[in-house]
Amino acid sequence: MIVPKDFPELGMLAWNRDAARPIDREEAFELYERNWRHVDAEHLTVEEAELIEDLTEEFGHGHRMFA
Repeated sequence: MIVPKDFPELGMLAWNRDAARPIDREEAFELYERNWRHVDAEHLTVEEAELIEDLTEEFGHGHRMFA
């Protein structure tokens, strides 16, 4: 489970829900994927970039969100 507020960009993407409520990994991936245009990839923390890489590897079917 992932707590969106622990990751700045994911917390922003979870604006319409309680960002302190844990969500499952696939839901987090889907939030990133659906809303990638709103993510400031240049300002991702190291931890959030690693999370995105892990989620992409797990659920992305070879598709990479960012290089």
